[in-house]
Amino acid sequence: MVYITRGLAETLLRLGEERDPDSVTIRLSVTRAGDLDGADLPPELPVFTHFYMPEAGGSVRAVFGIDLGTPAGQTQGVFVSHPVGELSISERDDLAEVVFVGVPPWDEASFAAFDRSGDREDLTVVDAEPPEETVA
Repeated sequence: MVYITRGLAETLLRLGEERDPDSVTIRLSVTRAGDLDGADLPPELPVFTHFYMPEAGGSVRAVFGIDLGTPAGQTQGVFVSHPVGELSISERDDLAEVVFVGVPPWDEASFAAFDRSGDREDLTVVDAEPPEETVA
């Protein structure tokens, strides 16, 4: 079973739709359910809550080959959009522990989770919010 907040799922679908007809790949991270507001889940359960913009650090990556947009080792999943593809992973997708795929018409029925071998995972959308973060 894979868990994702409703806000993140909706944001990923919106980003996929905005990028259409091009595809987009977005790295995702989790928060423990016990740290979420409104989650009625076991406290240690990982819930996908955050994403890293695909353009972040792009110019440094282009020149030096270093990805500064995504913290190393801090993403447990990835979202990929398939504007003209099927609701499944493909050989061209970046793989992670969990791969979320979105396709047109960019709604909840066109959004699914897979493991890295391509098997579909049960997906639960959680109505909870991650804790507020501030920049010190």
